[in-house]
Amino acid sequence: MAVMDRKLGLWQASAINMTDMVGIGPFITLPMVIGMMNGPYFLYAWIAGAFLSIVDGMVWSELGAAFPRAGGSYNFLKEAYGKKGAGRMMSFLFVWQTMIQAPLVIASAAIGFSKYFSFIVPLTPLTEKLVSGGVIILIIILLYRKIEAIGKISIFLWSGVIITMFWIIGGGILHGNFLMPIKNINSGLNVDYAFVTAIGFASVKSVYSYLGYYNICHLGSEIKNPSKNIPRSIFISIIGIAILYLLMNISVVSVIPWQQAKDSEFVISEFMQVLLGHTAATIVTCLILWVAFASVFSATLGYSRIPYAAAEDGEFFKIFAKLHPTKNFPYISLLFLGGVAFIFSMLFKLSETISAILAMRIMIQFIGQAVGLLILRSKKNGSDFPFKMPLFPLPVIVAIAMWLFILISTGTKLMFSGVIVIFLGEIVYFIKAKIQKEWPFAIPENQ
Repeated sequence: MAVMDRKLGLWQASAINMTDMVGIGPFITLPMVIGMMNGPYFLYAWIAGAFLSIVDGMVWSELGAAFPRAGGSYNFLKEAYGKKGAGRMMSFLFVWQTMIQAPLVIASAAIGFSKYFSFIVPLTPLTEKLVSGGVIILIIILLYRKIEAIGKISIFLWSGVIITMFWIIGGGILHGNFLMPIKNINSGLNVDYAFVTAIGFASVKSVYSYLGYYNICHLGSEIKNPSKNIPRSIFISIIGIAILYLLMNISVVSVIPWQQAKDSEFVISEFMQVLLGHTAATIVTCLILWVAFASVFSATLGYSRIPYAAAEDGEFFKIFAKLHPTKNFPYISLLFLGGVAFIFSMLFKLSETISAILAMRIMIQFIGQAVGLLILRSKKNGSDFPFKMPLFPLPVIVAIAMWLFILISTGTKLMFSGVIVIFLGEIVYFIKAKIQKEWPFAIPENQ
């Protein structure tokens, strides 16, 4: 029987996380965040996103180091709530929402790619769809290979991310008034209800740009020395990307006033055009497209392991448990998620996907597994957790509170949609459990 190999080292793991994080997100959400905050203090929304990522990253690090298996949250939820109890339902619900949410993530990056591509070649609504769909097809082709080859591709794609970010940051340092945004960060700031509301709405967008720091947990069965490399790669990713995001935002508004930047569709391209002309703007746009492509690549890689893990565990359709006979990767799962993402890229707009992604994931994945960690820590010995967060349980409590705040900030409509998805998943689970005599319909072993 084919098994997955531990071939990914620390830097490959970090590159996979960071390419997932720095997709098209920061380039398209930068003007959104400024517009929602409507002031030079918009940087606080990016700081809030970084802080949430760090405290939540502690949760992922403990769970990822303790249970380094393919599927990430699927295994965490099952372990936390009981393999023979409610954990079966929680892990099923996670896979259920992943089959909708993961293609949304992939599609959003592909749609963002086509949006920025239109700076170079004007596109009609139809050709935008063709470009986004083509990106997804190319990603599937690239991922259809062994994991060690994918690790090398990830490092190559990450090099483009670094070049892009450093060029943008360097442009502001050399040609802009780089210290001005920092000096003016509190200009006109009043910490009142309006500010708290604004930072909530803005943080929905900034947090979207940080998502992916945990991607390596989904590849737990393919990481070398996972008890150390999973936590290290998570914190390397979060700290590195937070610094790059803050410097990039400062760089952009040091050249383009925030009042102008908040209304820009191609803010990075226009930033470079102001500095070095149209040719440079075209080149940086191509680099942004590279970054967006890398993000779709990384996200699709991680998500393809989730249905596989559930199917291998007997909790999902058996066909998803198949590994490629020679390349040892879950090709059925990859093809299915890629196919659904392709359809979503044809149907949805970018603005419709970003908030929906967060609203759908927060309740089961982020809050669910944070509570699950509290349960696990109360049941298991400290030796069962190779990585232990400082000041436990304070970071977990802070993470739960912040995720609830972000959930409320997505709006009533999207919160309700998330509840509906979970409710439908529960109905399907209980029907399945009744038929298969699983929790809560399992027959006691002594009968």
